[in-house]
Amino acid sequence: MLYPSELRAQPERHYRRFAARASAVVRQTSGFCRLQRLIVKGGGFPQAGGVKPGKFITLLLVVAFLAGCQKSADVAPAPSIDDLLPKQAQPKLRTMKIYLGAEILDTEMALTDEQIHTGMMFRTNIQETDSMLFVLPYPQRANFWMKNCPESISAAYITPDGTIQEIHHLEKNDTNGVVAARDDIQFVLETKDGWFARHNINPGTVIRTGRGSLSETFFSKP
Repeated sequence: MLYPSELRAQPERHYRRFAARASAVVRQTSGFCRLQRLIVKGGGFPQAGGVKPGKFITLLLVVAFLAGCQKSADVAPAPSIDDLLPKQAQPKLRTMKIYLGAEILDTEMALTDEQIHTGMMFRTNIQETDSMLFVLPYPQRANFWMKNCPESISAAYITPDGTIQEIHHLEKNDTNGVVAARDDIQFVLETKDGWFARHNINPGTVIRTGRGSLSETFFSKP
């Protein structure tokens, strides 16, 4: 699989949320400790509702303990990046013919967030005719990795006009992101490893579809 490494930043939102909840528990516990110190220092509360000071303190301790247990149970551990990743290969996606000079590929189209995040993850036995086109929502400095990809692949980084700007070898199971040299990549085409070299497809090649350019195909209004 090729996985946009930006996903790795998402767990930080969970860490911040759980940290805030943990801080609230600490503040509650600290407040109770201050209350307890005041009781000890001041000689105890006056009787209230028939409860003697000693029993009142004991009651407070029990309530605080139960509240602390409830708060602790509510604070779940923050998810790891592996918790957010797909656990299996996705079914074959809808395909479209794309034209790279004299070459034609019937390529799968990764269009949704889930499809893009899953990519070719867990796929094996990639054939010469297999390919997947990632349609990113906006031009960016693409950064793809190979988490849970058991086979190496080749990837072309493509600008909105459909021009291949960079071609990269992506090593199987490599969790280091392969970052684009530029910040205007909007499409990424994955193929069997070495496909571009074997078919004499180089940077500068323009990819088109039966509907026109890639930008016209995927982003023009009907």
